[in-house]
Amino acid sequence: MDKTILSFWMTLAGTICWGVCFWWMRRLSIKQNFLLDQLREQGKRIEKLSRLEHDLIKEVQPQVSQIKEGMEEMMAVVKEDSKDSPAATKKRRLWFGKRAAH
Repeated sequence: MDKTILSFWMTLAGTICWGVCFWWMRRLSIKQNFLLDQLREQGKRIEKLSRLEHDLIKEVQPQVSQIKEGMEEMMAVVKEDSKDSPAATKKRRLWFGKRAAH
């Protein structure tokens, strides 16, 4: 085989390989762009949900504080009542004790 013919076929094979490689890389690039678009959309949805969750927490937080304060007040009242009337607890114990015996 002549060197020119061999050179021609090698150049043709290289050009075909380059074309296949270009097509393959373009295909991968399209898939990557599609995946990146999906990830951007997912990120936007997550960000929106995070904002909604943050708003809900901000709305609920004062209510939790108010409930906690209310519970502390109730505990203080109960403690005061139990300190003020220890006889009342004895009466309750006796009454419940008699009832349990019947």
